[in-house]
Amino acid sequence: MPESNINYAERWEPELIEIFIQNSLISPFVTTNVKWVGARTFHFTQMSTTGFKSHNRQGGWNKGKFIQTDVPFTLEHDRDISFLVDTEVVDETNSTASMENIAKTFELTQATPESNALFFSRCAAKAQSLEGYSSSTALSGYTKANVLSKLKAIISKLKRYKAMGALIVYVCSEIMDLLELCEEIHRHIEVTTIAEGGAGIETRITKIDGVPVMEVIDDDVFYDKFKFDPINDSDDFEGGFEPADDAKKINVLAVSPLTTKFVPKTSHSFPRR
Repeated sequence: MPESNINYAERWEPELIEIFIQNSLISPFVTTNVKWVGARTFHFTQMSTTGFKSHNRQGGWNKGKFIQTDVPFTLEHDRDISFLVDTEVVDETNSTASMENIAKTFELTQATPESNALFFSRCAAKAQSLEGYSSSTALSGYTKANVLSKLKAIISKLKRYKAMGALIVYVCSEIMDLLELCEEIHRHIEVTTIAEGGAGIETRITKIDGVPVMEVIDDDVFYDKFKFDPINDSDDFEGGFEPADDAKKINVLAVSPLTTKFVPKTSHSFPRR
């Protein structure tokens, strides 16, 4: 039979394949309402006041004092990236390689996971520096019989934030699995969709003594220490992050939005040629 030429057509779909990233977990802690001083410093204000004094029935009012302290914070995690997008590539791929899609993919697969990793590791490091606020309990030390009491003990150490409704507990998937098996609480665990920026993620959430307990499904970001720009054997340096060699996996992390803030300072650049 004579040879025939078959023309296989290729089609470029403008839709992106969904990439699952648990990207809404730290949203209660993100704030942009800060005044930047220079390029690397922003300020928060701490305020305290004196309390009530016994009233003098002879007239007049007691005088109180307020103390306001300006606390500067210097940016330490300084990262940048830029992407060169050739307009011909955009045209040839039916706009799949558009700046919008590249920015979206970067945020989902790189920027958000790194932000989560940075947040969790910094909070863990702070807890480790404070006496009585961290432990090295192995995951094997948790069982369905003791998981609830262990989490209650952690929450009780932060009862003042619990009373103010300003405490969130993050747990790894294995801990949430044990909570589901716990007869005292398993009926109250729900799979909830959290919307953020038009994108939704599903995660298991429950409450213990009124405190939200949220599962961290993306366990690659749930460590106490990371190295950024890890050494890559490839000549094509890809950047990113990975757990440090001496990093420890986090099982439970309790954080209050009253004392913990995540302040992003971003300036995305997508040059076109």
